[in-house]
Amino acid sequence: MDQPKGPRYHRILLKLSGEVLAGNRQFGISQEVVDYIAQEIHEIYDLKVQVAVVAGGGNIFRGLEASSKGMDRASADYMGMLATVINGLALQNALEKGGVITRVQTAIEMQEVAEPFIRRRAIRHLEKGRVVIFVGGTGNPYFTTDTAAALRAIEIGAEVIFKATKVDGIYSDDPAKVPGAVKFEELSYIEVLNRKLKVMDSTAISLCMDNSFPIVVFNLIEKGNLKRLVLGEKVGTLVRGG
Repeated sequence: MDQPKGPRYHRILLKLSGEVLAGNRQFGISQEVVDYIAQEIHEIYDLKVQVAVVAGGGNIFRGLEASSKGMDRASADYMGMLATVINGLALQNALEKGGVITRVQTAIEMQEVAEPFIRRRAIRHLEKGRVVIFVGGTGNPYFTTDTAAALRAIEIGAEVIFKATKVDGIYSDDPAKVPGAVKFEELSYIEVLNRKLKVMDSTAISLCMDNSFPIVVFNLIEKGNLKRLVLGEKVGTLVRGG
């Protein structure tokens, strides 16, 4: 009889965009989706996988979009960072209702709401079996939450970034608009940059490339995908050196 397979990864960083948290809405938080994501995280938490999460904020406020309409870019980006805090607290609430111990760490200090980001403390939380949710981006304007995800993943010694989306990987074109779009099973960082594929922004990809840090882009909405990834199954598109 085959023995059950253990996790391939023991410390991962899950990047959640605001768009995923919105579900089918144009704006705001879908509680149904947040509860579903919490259940998916719970499944890998039960496997004793150490889980860190970086939350985006595009479902509430988009700094880049606001700056394109005349708002000061730095002010717009700070507003976007605050939006990520709202999403992080929503996810924390859903996880803790399900019995998962969590900590929210923010790059923008707000003691009544969350801990400040301290790398060693974050690692200690992970070692103690707590899910750590990073919010506030990098704490600096002009950097996206994709870059924050790459930075935090490297800082805490994660093994991989799982970039959660609503599609099942990276395509040559938008599959919703181009019927013949081709899905890639694997790509190098250089290919992503040269093809200008909208996986993560170029700063995040370059940071991962410089540190040989793998990224997997996958569809979180398909139930069980996160667990399959952790167990080492081929899901989505892998981005790494090559």
